[in-house]
Amino acid sequence: MQMAQIVGGYSLGAADLLRRAMGKKKPEEMAQQRAVFRDGAAKNGLKQAKADELFDLMEKFAGYGFNKSHAAAYALVAYQTAYFKTHHPAAFMAANLSAVMNDTDKVKQFYEDTRINGLKILPPDVNCGEYRFVPVDTGTLSYGLGAIKGTGEAAIAAIVAARNAGGPFRDLFDFCERVDKRLINRRVVEALVRAGAFDAVEPRRANLLASVGIALERAEQASRHAQQVSLFGATIVEAPLQLNEARAWSDAERLLNEKLALGFYLSGHPFSSHRDEIRQFVRTTLDQLKPSGEYGTSSVLIAGVVESIRKLQSARLVALNLSDGTATQEVTVYSEVFEQYRSLIAEDKLLVIEAKARTVRRGDDPDAVFLRISAEKIYDLAAARSRFAKRMRLAMNGQADAAKLKELLAPYCNGGCPVSVTYYNQNARCEVELGETWRVSLKDDLLQSLSAWLSTENVKIIYRETASGS
Repeated sequence: MQMAQIVGGYSLGAADLLRRAMGKKKPEEMAQQRAVFRDGAAKNGLKQAKADELFDLMEKFAGYGFNKSHAAAYALVAYQTAYFKTHHPAAFMAANLSAVMNDTDKVKQFYEDTRINGLKILPPDVNCGEYRFVPVDTGTLSYGLGAIKGTGEAAIAAIVAARNAGGPFRDLFDFCERVDKRLINRRVVEALVRAGAFDAVEPRRANLLASVGIALERAEQASRHAQQVSLFGATIVEAPLQLNEARAWSDAERLLNEKLALGFYLSGHPFSSHRDEIRQFVRTTLDQLKPSGEYGTSSVLIAGVVESIRKLQSARLVALNLSDGTATQEVTVYSEVFEQYRSLIAEDKLLVIEAKARTVRRGDDPDAVFLRISAEKIYDLAAARSRFAKRMRLAMNGQADAAKLKELLAPYCNGGCPVSVTYYNQNARCEVELGETWRVSLKDDLLQSLSAWLSTENVKIIYRETASGS
């Protein structure tokens, strides 16, 4: 404001209008103010080029500068924050997580920061969790049940009240009988199951989810029959309560259900079950991804699970957040590439991507450099196996049935991967490569059926030696 007054001839009021215009960053207002500044500077004997240079400096400073009182306030808050995070880490992180518990993206960020700083967050648990995140000791905090989607403060308060009144819940049926059914509905219970909040009393989440309906129904019946006796004066005896049996969830299904309830994967990462196989041909983890020079480009092969998809209409591109458990990277997919691979791109899908990685400088700041990753080719796991596999090798002993092998391979023939069979008995061993017509598509169903028949160690995919690029 002083520069505007002294150089540009502004009054105090006019200088304040300039400050506001800079804060709003409206191009048309700034163009008008530049003209006013030039005229005032000319009256003070300053050339237009010099006036424009000074105005540019003021405009640039307005993008990040504070007045002294504002800067002092920020500095004090930064000091207090650093102090609490250093000396009271569990309480500090519990407070921060509780403050953002309705925003799952921010909960995930703070959760990761908590783990990086060596703190432990206990998983959701109906027998010890509160509505908010709570410090248990100096290095541990309990997960806030209110951060589970579909619950709410009133529902969690009812759960805590029932637990305080009658002790820990014994099982799902006990839980449904004791909580206030006016506040706890099926959606709440299912969200708790998906999040793993009943694991301490019953780890089989698939059975729990299949039993929520009958558990709530039995609880309603018990409530209606309370104090009711039969015609003979005896209390009504209910049949023993059993969970419905359901197919056990795979690791991938468990993690997907966690993401539905919490907004992110909590007990693991879906990439983990494929990590050993994929590392045979994808050498670079996302946390190690680097470009080849300041403005150079490099072909790189990356893999991960799609955490989110963001479409930018104006820029004609799609941004994928790709995660492999070591880091999350944003991958840009331009419209022509997206249209080609549209059917493969979906949230929670594992993808292998041939991409270009390059550094991009933002503005004139030499330190404002970031990594931009642009997808060129995209594969799902089956296509990546066929693209990078050298062959599938099957080991079969003298008892193996050739007809059975033909039956299992036939639906997947005319693929890209050669198949060889290592046949052995007590006296001999040989390896036979099947003909071109028996090249297969390496889909999960095929590998699972072969592994079930021959055992996993007898089904091997041999990958080509690849550089980090392709």
